[in-house]
Amino acid sequence: MRCSSGTTALNGEPVFQFNEAISLQIDCETREEVDHFWETLSEGGDERAQQCGWLKDKYGLSWQVVPRVLIEMSSDSDSGKSQRVFQAMLGMKKIEIAELERAYGG
Repeated sequence: MRCSSGTTALNGEPVFQFNEAISLQIDCETREEVDHFWETLSEGGDERAQQCGWLKDKYGLSWQVVPRVLIEMSSDSDSGKSQRVFQAMLGMKKIEIAELERAYGG
Protein backbone atom coordinates (compact mmCIF):
# COMPACT_ATOMS: atom_id res chain seq x y z
CA MET A 1 0.00 0.00 0.00
CA ARG A 2 1.06 3.54 -0.72
CA CYS A 3 0.48 6.46 1.56
CA SER A 4 1.59 10.04 1.15
CA SER A 5 2.96 11.69 4.25
CA GLY A 6 3.07 15.28 5.33
CA THR A 7 -0.67 16.00 5.50
CA THR A 8 -2.00 17.65 8.64
CA ALA A 9 -5.58 18.45 9.60
CA LEU A 10 -6.45 20.44 12.68
CA ASN A 11 -9.75 20.08 14.48
CA GLY A 12 -11.05 23.51 15.58
CA GLU A 13 -14.15 22.23 17.35
CA PRO A 14 -16.46 23.41 18.77
CA VAL A 15 -16.12 26.69 16.87
CA PHE A 16 -15.12 25.19 13.51
CA GLN A 17 -16.54 21.82 12.54
CA PHE A 18 -15.68 19.57 9.63
CA ASN A 19 -18.26 19.31 6.86
CA GLU A 20 -18.49 17.98 3.32
CA ALA A 21 -16.98 21.19 1.91
CA ILE A 22 -13.60 19.60 2.60
CA SER A 23 -12.78 15.97 1.90
CA LEU A 24 -9.69 13.93 1.25
CA GLN A 25 -9.41 11.40 -1.55
CA ILE A 26 -7.48 8.15 -1.34
CA ASP A 27 -6.42 6.73 -4.70
CA CYS A 28 -6.40 2.91 -4.42
CA GLU A 29 -4.88 0.39 -6.79
CA THR A 30 -6.55 -2.81 -5.53
CA ARG A 31 -9.69 -4.12 -3.81
CA GLU A 32 -7.52 -4.88 -0.78
CA GLU A 33 -6.48 -1.22 -0.54
CA VAL A 34 -10.10 -0.06 -0.88
CA ASP A 35 -11.17 -2.50 1.86
CA HIS A 36 -8.28 -1.53 4.15
CA PHE A 37 -8.87 2.21 3.99
CA TRP A 38 -12.66 1.87 4.10
CA GLU A 39 -12.59 -0.31 7.21
CA THR A 40 -9.90 1.73 8.96
CA LEU A 41 -11.44 5.14 8.33
CA SER A 42 -15.04 4.15 8.98
CA GLU A 43 -14.18 2.60 12.36
CA GLY A 44 -15.93 4.86 14.84
CA GLY A 45 -17.12 7.04 11.97
CA ASP A 46 -20.17 7.07 9.75
CA GLU A 47 -20.48 5.31 6.42
CA ARG A 48 -24.28 4.90 6.50
CA ALA A 49 -25.37 8.17 4.93
CA GLN A 50 -22.62 8.37 2.36
CA GLN A 51 -22.42 7.08 -1.21
CA CYS A 52 -19.97 6.95 -4.12
CA GLY A 53 -17.03 6.01 -1.93
CA TRP A 54 -17.47 8.76 0.68
CA LEU A 55 -17.42 8.17 4.41
CA LYS A 56 -16.81 10.21 7.54
CA ASP A 57 -14.14 9.21 10.01
CA LYS A 58 -14.57 9.35 13.78
CA TYR A 59 -13.63 13.04 13.75
CA GLY A 60 -16.25 13.97 11.14
CA LEU A 61 -13.76 14.46 8.30
CA SER A 62 -15.02 13.28 4.90
CA TRP A 63 -12.95 10.87 2.82
CA GLN A 64 -13.49 9.39 -0.62
CA VAL A 65 -11.90 6.00 -1.14
CA VAL A 66 -11.53 5.63 -4.91
CA PRO A 67 -10.17 2.70 -6.90
CA ARG A 68 -8.03 4.02 -9.75
CA VAL A 69 -9.93 1.79 -12.19
CA LEU A 70 -13.05 3.91 -11.60
CA ILE A 71 -11.33 6.96 -13.09
CA GLU A 72 -10.01 4.94 -16.02
CA MET A 73 -13.36 3.28 -16.81
CA SER A 74 -15.50 6.37 -16.35
CA SER A 75 -13.31 8.34 -18.77
CA ASP A 76 -13.49 5.68 -21.51
CA SER A 77 -14.18 7.09 -24.98
CA ASP A 78 -17.07 4.60 -25.29
CA SER A 79 -19.84 6.63 -23.66
CA GLY A 80 -21.95 3.50 -23.08
CA LYS A 81 -19.23 1.92 -20.98
CA SER A 82 -18.46 5.08 -19.04
CA GLN A 83 -22.15 5.76 -18.33
CA ARG A 84 -22.73 2.20 -17.08
CA VAL A 85 -19.76 2.55 -14.73
CA PHE A 86 -20.98 5.93 -13.49
CA GLN A 87 -24.50 4.60 -12.87
CA ALA A 88 -23.10 1.56 -11.02
CA MET A 89 -21.00 3.84 -8.80
CA LEU A 90 -24.04 5.95 -7.88
CA GLY A 91 -25.63 2.90 -6.27
CA MET A 92 -22.61 2.06 -4.11
CA LYS A 93 -21.42 3.21 -0.73
CA LYS A 94 -18.00 1.53 -0.77
CA ILE A 95 -16.92 1.32 -4.40
CA GLU A 96 -16.59 -2.31 -5.46
CA ILE A 97 -14.14 -2.93 -8.30
CA ALA A 98 -15.82 -6.19 -9.38
CA GLU A 99 -19.17 -4.41 -9.80
CA LEU A 100 -17.53 -1.64 -11.82
CA GLU A 101 -15.91 -4.24 -14.06
CA ARG A 102 -19.28 -5.95 -14.62
CA ALA A 103 -20.90 -2.62 -15.53
CA TYR A 104 -18.00 -1.74 -17.82
CA GLY A 105 -18.28 -5.05 -19.63
CA GLY A 106 -22.00 -4.62 -20.20
